[in-house]
Amino acid sequence: MIPSFSLAAVEHATGGLWPYFVVIIFGFLPTEVWRVMGVLFGKSLNEQSEVFLWVRMVSTALVTAVIAKLIVSPTGALAFVPLIGRVGALCLGLIAMFVANRSIVVGLIVGEIALVSAGFLAH
Repeated sequence: MIPSFSLAAVEHATGGLWPYFVVIIFGFLPTEVWRVMGVLFGKSLNEQSEVFLWVRMVSTALVTAVIAKLIVSPTGALAFVPLIGRVGALCLGLIAMFVANRSIVVGLIVGEIALVSAGFLAH
């Protein structure tokens, strides 16, 4: 006879922590295996190889496309910020990044502050 499991039995056996176990088993562990393999096999990659440069260009293009989509046709709370506020926040973030010696962190912080400010000014 196959034992039947109920949610109450799982809840009792794990002390209410079963959702965390599910996240660890099905979310963290499968991706962690690929991360470890990437670290182990990534040491032998030549950063100047054609394949590596192509992957870098494709990933940059994808990030650029996502940013463009968020600026041109936003959803959610971002849709309440006017287009001029979204474009202005992008420009301020880029200017701050280049002024701060190409610091991405500075560009992100300045752009985020500008975007949140534009959102508050819109309402």
